[in-house]
Amino acid sequence: MRQGLRRTIRGAALLPLTGLLLAGAGTAVADDGGQQEAGTSFRTATVIAQDETATAMASTGDYLYWTFPAGAGQTATAEATVTLPDAAARSGPVTWQLDVYDGLRRRQACTEGQQTVTAAETTASIDLSCTLRPVKPWSEPWADDPLPGAYYLRLTVVELPERDLGLGVSAQVSVTATESGGARASGGELSEPLIPAARAGSIVDLEADADAEEDGDDTATGVQPVAVAEPESGWMGSWWTDRWVWTAAGGVLGAIAGVAGYVLIRPRQRES
Repeated sequence: MRQGLRRTIRGAALLPLTGLLLAGAGTAVADDGGQQEAGTSFRTATVIAQDETATAMASTGDYLYWTFPAGAGQTATAEATVTLPDAAARSGPVTWQLDVYDGLRRRQACTEGQQTVTAAETTASIDLSCTLRPVKPWSEPWADDPLPGAYYLRLTVVELPERDLGLGVSAQVSVTATESGGARASGGELSEPLIPAARAGSIVDLEADADAEEDGDDTATGVQPVAVAEPESGWMGSWWTDRWVWTAAGGVLGAIAGVAGYVLIRPRQRES
């Protein structure tokens, strides 16, 4: 009986939030054709493609997650816009933060952009961004270099007045990537991109999982790779590397130096 009562209370508590999410999704559909939701953890992160815009309605204090692909030689930039509640409903400044993690859930450093932004009580919206280091096709196990595979965006509030928790907000995120060259210049590549597995469903049958693992069947247990799309240039980058440019330039400079030296020395040989 206690369990039934708990379920009833939990269901009643979720009804207002469910209505808020549905209302937000309807507005987002009218505005753009991208994703209109966000996950609440790494495992439930919503998949978005490069150059795609995703929107979500949530409550202040929620953790919002998206996942996107990035291949070797690409420099990815994540951008987020948070539309804050009406100033009349807020009681003080609020600070939001945009974090980026790789497929191993290692937090990646931002080389450019405002990753953490504080908004005054009257500010209507804030913009956050994070530009990652160029993705490498291979790295030493102890290094923290960004590698090909899935990346995660986590958007959340990190500081606010306690009474403002639960106020409705809307978020919009997008990811762009530029080819920085040199994808093959590190002397190796991963055998597979870093794409973590996701488990569908909430009920785990340990005996069935063990039998399926012995047979090598991942789909039977509901464990499948996150469905991120491979970048156009591939996970390990294109065949192009900027090392070739430096090699060719060095050869040309060497040839010019040889000709110049010959021209300077030849008249002296005639005089002798």
